[in-house]
Amino acid sequence: MTVGWGFVGTGGIARTVATALELVPGGRLVAVASRTAERAAAFGAEFGDATGYDDVSAMLAHPGLDAVYIATPHPQHHAAARAALLAGVPVLVEKPLTATLAAAEDLVALARERGVFCMEAWWTRFLPGTQALLDVLASGAVGDVRSVHADLGFVPEESATRFWDPAIGGGSLLDLGPYPVGLAHLLLGAPDRVQAVGTLTERGVDRQVAMALGWASGAVAALSTTIAAQASGRAWIEATGGWIEVDAPLPALPRFTVHTSAGEQVHEHAVAHGHRFMLEHVHTCLEQGLTESPLVLLERSLEVARTFEAVLDQVGAVRHHELGDA
Repeated sequence: MTVGWGFVGTGGIARTVATALELVPGGRLVAVASRTAERAAAFGAEFGDATGYDDVSAMLAHPGLDAVYIATPHPQHHAAARAALLAGVPVLVEKPLTATLAAAEDLVALARERGVFCMEAWWTRFLPGTQALLDVLASGAVGDVRSVHADLGFVPEESATRFWDPAIGGGSLLDLGPYPVGLAHLLLGAPDRVQAVGTLTERGVDRQVAMALGWASGAVAALSTTIAAQASGRAWIEATGGWIEVDAPLPALPRFTVHTSAGEQVHEHAVAHGHRFMLEHVHTCLEQGLTESPLVLLERSLEVARTFEAVLDQVGAVRHHELGDA
């Protein structure tokens, strides 16, 4: 199956995914939309002969366009993804799905109403390391998971505007949170309780956040994100029969060690261009005519959005709403 992709956005993550796309059988970049036609054309030329546009609506009418990947700043995801869904074009939306719960609910409702494929670009879910971790847990080797600990953070340059500007989704949680929070949701499901403390920048975005999540089962999670310090970028999972240490960098899940009374077992799954597994999965979904990924459900994206909303509300972070009255 050949899938012609259109990219909205030409920043660093778009370049990473475009590089991975070159390794995916049947995948090719056919169109690019950016703030200027010149920027879009340059990106398109770098990754083949894709046509550049300075307007998303025009790109959506491009001949041979089969799917769209949204790689803009978080608060801009909603408008571009909504346009794609209204045009009947399958869409892969960079994480977080949107910057607010209201916008996420709107996208999910529209995707379901129109019957158009929509998925959050949670690439970590498709990595060999993630699958190996899930296999270990499913085997019962360490028993039942009772707690998850994970952190992620670094100190970005002051010139890295996307971390500091509330208008483009600044702060640590929306940018880094999908990894530690996503891991907790993956292993334990949606939490019943969310408690958070944090500190804000002068412009009101979250500089660092500490989260305590709780489940009715009695399981708990202690998670943190920061743009004020260099974090370990690791995770550990405590269970009734052992524990698992996940090495840095957490998003790539390259290596983890299982500790039980029988000893230690190391699992190594470092890969290059890991986004390719996510793209291959989207191709499979489209080939099968699915309107939703069975591995990254839209309901899962809403659950994570609810956790983010609760955390940001509790720390008092300034929000930029995609919806006018949200």
